[in-house]
Amino acid sequence: GAEQARSLKETLLQILNQIAQRWQTALANDANGQIARDYLAKRGVSDDAVKLFRLGYAPDAWDDTVNWAKSKGYDLDSVEKAGLIIKKEGTDRHYDRFRGRLMFPICDEQGRVIGFSGRVLSGDEKTAKYVNSPETPIFTKGKVMFGLDKSKRAILDAGFAIICEGQLDLIACFIAGIKNIVAPQGTAFTGEHARVLKRYADEVVLCFDSDNAGQNAAVRALDDLLASGLAIRVAVVPAPHDPDSYIKQFGAAAMQEVINRAESFFDFHLNRLCVLNEITTDRGRLAVVHAMSEALRKTGNNVLLDSYGQKTAQRLGVSPDAIWAEFRKAPARRPAPATSEEPIETQTEPETPRPSPLEFWLLKLAYQQDELIEWLAGLFDSNWVQHAAVKRLITLRVQRHTAGTWISAAALLSELEDDAEKSLLVEALAEPREVADPPRELTDVLTRLRNQFLDRAVVQLNQQIAAPATPAAEQSRLLRELQHLRALKRLPLADPAVSDA
Repeated sequence: GAEQARSLKETLLQILNQIAQRWQTALANDANGQIARDYLAKRGVSDDAVKLFRLGYAPDAWDDTVNWAKSKGYDLDSVEKAGLIIKKEGTDRHYDRFRGRLMFPICDEQGRVIGFSGRVLSGDEKTAKYVNSPETPIFTKGKVMFGLDKSKRAILDAGFAIICEGQLDLIACFIAGIKNIVAPQGTAFTGEHARVLKRYADEVVLCFDSDNAGQNAAVRALDDLLASGLAIRVAVVPAPHDPDSYIKQFGAAAMQEVINRAESFFDFHLNRLCVLNEITTDRGRLAVVHAMSEALRKTGNNVLLDSYGQKTAQRLGVSPDAIWAEFRKAPARRPAPATSEEPIETQTEPETPRPSPLEFWLLKLAYQQDELIEWLAGLFDSNWVQHAAVKRLITLRVQRHTAGTWISAAALLSELEDDAEKSLLVEALAEPREVADPPRELTDVLTRLRNQFLDRAVVQLNQQIAAPATPAAEQSRLLRELQHLRALKRLPLADPAVSDA
């Protein structure tokens, strides 16, 4: 029972700590770890940072960890439970989960290694950029944040936590002296993450890239943040930078300044809504009012409703009274009475957002039209897809095709651990569609997704060009980039008929 569970956890922690040491040694000394050392040098990650964050290199072999575990006398079943190896279906053979990757150990709040995130090093775009440990008895994705074991002191001192997207961004900030920072691990930001952070601070600053995906991530993280009662600000790192490259180019003080200038989430949201919607039209203005009202209501804070009612009115050039009237129309979300076991909200909230019809259509084509896969592999850019589960499923389909390891959708389904991915794939396979001209369909869907992606990038650039703080030289660079994006949008995707020739 409990005793067994405890001893299993101890074993897993021991295995993970030892493999972390092994990978650290491989990064420092192995000849074939050179690729990882070169990558770190290129990214300007110092030796101190490598040591502090215990970065490592997993050798590029199918059985390195398996053989290591055997030599140590570990039961392979335990090593599999630790998330380090995978059992080959229908056999009793195992192979390594992490191969040829730069390894980031993920620690619990006490600093013990409980999982890993491995970054691909070969320039092969067909493999997932990061592979993360699966859920294990000691690793729960939605709870764990990368770096928290090292940053919790600084978060307490600063009174707020910075949330960034990637491990390397976090490491760059940390080494530059910006230490009150965490990164959600391998998932979007969750309510669990918010609860953990609430123990250390009352405020968070979301520091995401200025691209649309980054800003969408900021908006998605919101529900859980608002519900937790954390105050939220948003720091936008000027394009084309991420925090890492921004620090390298402009220094730590400039990055600290970006954080200090972070605006309240609702100011950020209002600006973004005014750019995304045509506010010269009634329809655009209404869309802004509804979106603001919905976000503000989630806070349950009347002071915020009041002040942002005024700000929204100013931006749209209408009377505050009209805005407040609109805000009041929307049903307020009442907290559930303390007596009921099950809070009312959780029953009405949709579990996960649906993919757009276009993205779902692409998923169907990828899994139902095998003859298109070669061609999809050549054209697909995962940045075009916004829905995380769809992105991963299509990336997996393409990767397995390219690697020659594709068996069948059924085989993949039996392996998927994520329920959202499973149910989406089942749904995509459920109703076979007659497609008159598959290549044409695929071109059409991909072109539209690409163009939507470019449109989002254009919105972003326009926002930066219009920002009063943007210097003239930067503006002209942004304008050139804008022209480049518009030109890209006019280009056709490679035509299947042509590309086969």
